[in-house]
Amino acid sequence: MSRTALLVIDPQYDYFDNGKFPLWNADNTLNEIVSAIHAAKEQDAAVVLVQHVSDEESPFFVAGTQGVKLHQAILDAAPDAPIVTKEHADAFQDTNLTELLNDLEVDRLVVCGMMTQNCVTHTAISDDADPYQVSILSDACTTREELLHLIALDAIKTKVKFTDLKYAFERPN
Repeated sequence: MSRTALLVIDPQYDYFDNGKFPLWNADNTLNEIVSAIHAAKEQDAAVVLVQHVSDEESPFFVAGTQGVKLHQAILDAAPDAPIVTKEHADAFQDTNLTELLNDLEVDRLVVCGMMTQNCVTHTAISDDADPYQVSILSDACTTREELLHLIALDAIKTKVKFTDLKYAFERPN
């Protein structure tokens, strides 16, 4: 059986206004991610949330702080979604993501989240992502500034497809 998973990477409070590392266009990106979660659920796609947790030496995402928490809008949109906790840019590295995707019988990944040039791209082009058909919802990603977002997407365009939310969860014929 073929199934798609929406992988939502790091929509955490430190990336929003009043956080320790606010990103460009974060609120609009949050709205796009929430729309993607609703679209995924309508098409019976799995939704998997990813949360970066750092130690107290890190400048942000420190365990036990408000900034490390996933944004409440994400939790409200996907209250039953499994949460994969990571310590590296690649959401596959040293996590249970592969096992979870196998349990969910996933063969396609639609990736979105924060930060485009780091966690989003590192996960999308990870060697561990090779078994999956991977695409990125570029409108549901962001980073520190628009130009960096565009450069990061351009850098991986030969390795990963980009998709529009309208087509992200269509089932193959």
